[in-house]
This record gives sequence, C-alpha cells and structure tokens, in this order.
Amino acid sequence: QVQLVESGGGLVQPGGSLRLSCAASGFTFTRYAMSWYRQVPGKERELVGTIFNTYMPTRYATSVKGRFTISRDNSKNTVYLHMNSLKPEDTAVYYCRNGAGYWGQGTQVTVSS
Repeated sequence: QVQLVESGGGLVQPGGSLRLSCAASGFTFTRYAMSWYRQVPGKERELVGTIFNTYMPTRYATSVKGRFTISRDNSKNTVYLHMNSLKPEDTAVYYCRNGAGYWGQGTQVTVSS
C-alpha cells in the first residue's frame, strides 16, 4: 500500500533552518509529482510547493519563495523540504502528498525563541 512518512520536524529558533524528509513507498515514485503542504489549527491546509517528475520547474507559494527549496532523490524514493530563514509564521504541521492524492501523517515544525 502507499505510504508517505514525513520526518525532520522540531523546534527551531527564528532565522534557523530545518530539512524535512518524506519517504515514499507502495507506488512508482518517479511517475508522480510530489508536494508539500502545511496546516495551522483552524486554518485550511496550504500548498507550500510542488516538485514535478518531469523537467517542469518546481513551484513555490509566494510566502516561502526564496527561503524554501524542494528536492527529490528518486534513488531513495524521498522528497525533501529545505527550510531556511524560518519565521514564527512558518509554524505548522507539514505534510507531503503524492500526485495520486495520498498524504503522509505530518510532522510538526515550531519556530519560536
């Protein structure tokens, strides 16, 4: 069955960095775009960005452009979210999603001093 397992979340100070990972299994990873979303309690889940399985450029939400980078390692069936210059408003549960609509369980990121 399809599994998406996020890891790497935690507590970080403003201005700090984190790298989230999403390990995928149960489907042909190279056939799908992969996306990262985030959600704050009481708000809708927000698309952070999408990396494609083609040569299409990676897309980012305006709120993270220039600070976050999404990459994928097809040999490891893993997608990464590299987060730099973190702000308190980046605090959220971060989820990965594959192009077929499957979600991971999420990992908490808290940006606070």
